[in-house]
Amino acid sequence: MAYSPQFGAYPRASAATTAVFDAGLRAYMLRVYNWMASGLLLTGVIAFAIAHTSLINAFYPLVQTQYGLAHHPTALAMIAIFAPLAFVLVLSMGVSKLSTRAAQALFWAFCAAMGASLVNIFLVYTNASIVRVFFITAATFGATSLYGYTTKADLSRMGSFLMMGLFGIIIASLANMFFQSTALQFAVSIIGVVVFTGLTAYDTQRIKASYLQFAYAEGTDGANKRSVYDALSLYLNFINLFMMLLQLLGNRNSSS
Repeated sequence: MAYSPQFGAYPRASAATTAVFDAGLRAYMLRVYNWMASGLLLTGVIAFAIAHTSLINAFYPLVQTQYGLAHHPTALAMIAIFAPLAFVLVLSMGVSKLSTRAAQALFWAFCAAMGASLVNIFLVYTNASIVRVFFITAATFGATSLYGYTTKADLSRMGSFLMMGLFGIIIASLANMFFQSTALQFAVSIIGVVVFTGLTAYDTQRIKASYLQFAYAEGTDGANKRSVYDALSLYLNFINLFMMLLQLLGNRNSSS
């Protein structure tokens, strides 16, 4: 019988109905993961292409400083850094008003913008360490998301705690832009790994549980649009977990 920690066993369902429901849930989760994985692929391709071609000069050209040549961000780089936030706000606040095609197009645009915003990691860290940390992130994310999908423990109680941790990370990161404290950055990275690992399990269970509510109410078009929004949640958890682990485990370029 289909089970949700929030809603319990699916009520009064025959074995055949339950089997159909479970198959639909698995198909929906697979669609969410496919959207997320495709978005990550696009982000990686965009970031790599910009960082390893002449396009890098439009974002981080080499300029002469008192310490020698160094990459400095242009106005385009600053726009790229903050552009993903605008996309997240539009997708999160306006998802109910957007058509399915519009939501999908915005998701692809967001992933491309995120790729442009991550170009600087190739200037700071070695390619080998970026690849290594990516696979560590993928393994951690996969195991945690699987736990969130299969556990019968109610993870909804973690939501408020994790959101408080997330706001704490944001505030500490903004403060560290002025203090430039290595110790504070290390603490933020450690806490960030814990928070985004927890959010991965929490969001996976939330997505699974919410399927009980909309599976028969929203129809195919509603499910298609919701899968994009759910993929965005997991995508953001993956990206943030990757960045926190990269700060902890990444090997810096000798020139950075």
